[in-house]
Amino acid sequence: MQIFNALGNLRVFFILKEDIILKENKLFTLKHLVLMGMFGALGAVLMLFEFPIPFIAPPFYGLDLSEIPVLVGTFSMGPLAGLVIELVKILVKLVLKPTTTGFVGEFANFCIGCSLVLPAGFLYKRNKTKKGALIGMIIGTVSMAVIGAVLNALVMIPFYSNFMPLESIIAAGAAINPVVSNVWTFAFACVAPFNLVKGALVSLITTLVYKRISIIIHG
Repeated sequence: MQIFNALGNLRVFFILKEDIILKENKLFTLKHLVLMGMFGALGAVLMLFEFPIPFIAPPFYGLDLSEIPVLVGTFSMGPLAGLVIELVKILVKLVLKPTTTGFVGEFANFCIGCSLVLPAGFLYKRNKTKKGALIGMIIGTVSMAVIGAVLNALVMIPFYSNFMPLESIIAAGAAINPVVSNVWTFAFACVAPFNLVKGALVSLITTLVYKRISIIIHG
């Protein structure tokens, strides 16, 4: 009996392994590699164009729309593709515009971007409907706001305090929102709302353009 159980478990293992290999092969086709490169490059270009939201966060926080092509690619080809596109985006951006933060800013952008597109991608993969996409984008946006705030409190703000006094950073946040009094209140009163707005804007534009782009990709 134990032998049959072992053989059964082995059979399940090989079936799962074969399924994973087939999915990986489907993802890394020439067409998908080209698409991931194109979406990543487009995201890198969009990273270069930022605009502030001065009524939410200090002007040294710039909003860009680079997650739109990443999210479109994620919905079209899956969360693993989204991870690859996010990485390509950062690498191409470094070619177009070298780092000015010792790669700290690029690392944070990668992590915060993944915190949006990966939850959205996994949820949409389980339920490929408009409702599934909407729920995925809402959860992804909330995830980006929380993870972005934590990363800013632990990594970004301490790093930027080497160039701008921490007191000045906190004061800039307090001028917008009086509740700001330290790094953590700055992160959750300024950075989190900033990323909520960014996630909502990215999600809205993705919703408007995804269907047309998806038809071209899968056509």
